[in-house]
Amino acid sequence: VVGVVYIGMALSILAFVFGVPIGTLVATSGVVAIILGLALQSTLADVFSGIALTLGRPYVIGDWILLSDGTEGRVVESNWRATHILTGAHNVIVLPNSFLAKLALTNISRPDETHLQTLPIHIAPTRMPASIREIMLTALTSCNSIVREPPPVVALKGLDATSLEIELQFRVSSPSQRISARNEVLDLVYRHCKSAGLLLAIPPAATVLTSELPTEENAQPPSVTPLALIDAIPVFATLTSDEKAKLAETTAVRQFRKGDVIVREAEMLPSLMMVRAGTIAARRGDEERGRLAPGDFFGETGLLAGMQEVCTLEALTPVTVYEIDQEAFAPLLTERPPLAQEIAEVLAGRAERFRDGAALPPEHARSAHAILKTIRTIFRP
Repeated sequence: VVGVVYIGMALSILAFVFGVPIGTLVATSGVVAIILGLALQSTLADVFSGIALTLGRPYVIGDWILLSDGTEGRVVESNWRATHILTGAHNVIVLPNSFLAKLALTNISRPDETHLQTLPIHIAPTRMPASIREIMLTALTSCNSIVREPPPVVALKGLDATSLEIELQFRVSSPSQRISARNEVLDLVYRHCKSAGLLLAIPPAATVLTSELPTEENAQPPSVTPLALIDAIPVFATLTSDEKAKLAETTAVRQFRKGDVIVREAEMLPSLMMVRAGTIAARRGDEERGRLAPGDFFGETGLLAGMQEVCTLEALTPVTVYEIDQEAFAPLLTERPPLAQEIAEVLAGRAERFRDGAALPPEHARSAHAILKTIRTIFRP
């Protein structure tokens, strides 16, 4: 407005004070304006689109957006001409505001950044659908990468002679967590299926005879033996096959009810616990630090190095574990003394990884040499 007033005053002074014929001047300036307008058409479109986007505020700096052309990322900069988007591939895409204003836009960061994920699963119909649904819900409950509230959902989508179609619905805290959460959910679904004796369905494209399809009567569920769990534990990676087999023979089965406290923070477990079935919550103070599922283990630091547990472990569901005590493990260290050195190095590295930027309890902040000394003291012949 101020600029228009000044231009009007200047033209009036030229016309009435100096007698300059402004008609020709105005006509000439109009032609120049048309030429400039055509030359700057795209730039002006970007400017006015930027003004419209600024006034409408469909997004702000830091929001994660999804465009109808498939572009997805976080808004890192927005100026008078273009918007800069940082994609998941860590590339910056510069989109002109006029182009952006024409696309349908989904703001994933509103009302918050939690993002719904769906994962289809096909299970062989060897159990009642209600039982399979509970097992899938337990698998989601044991996942550490998804949001607890709202709780995950297991939807039964279809049923035929070959499979029960299930859709797992869960939320992640941010779109950037989608891949890691999906990977963990798939891993936990496999582990819980194996623990509960469920079989994954044969793909529809596979050619099989009807008589070969598993049913509730003839299904042979996979078994999870103590030896299979020992094979999956890094601490025992240096053991030979015969040593692992001997160790598996000494395992005992323990059961915990829902709500039972397996071990409290700062207590010591003199035995190794391998989770056979169920879900366990690990809490430090009032904060939940994670959850354990079938195939996970705990207590190895108390069994081998006399360290206290850093978290309280509580059964969220009925839990079955395989237990190995110090008395069962002692003959291995007696027969192969270098094994103590190997285990001490593994435990020292495991304790260092646990640090994760937080203060490590004094009993865990020890070197491999100190842990080795403790192991030899505990298992002294």
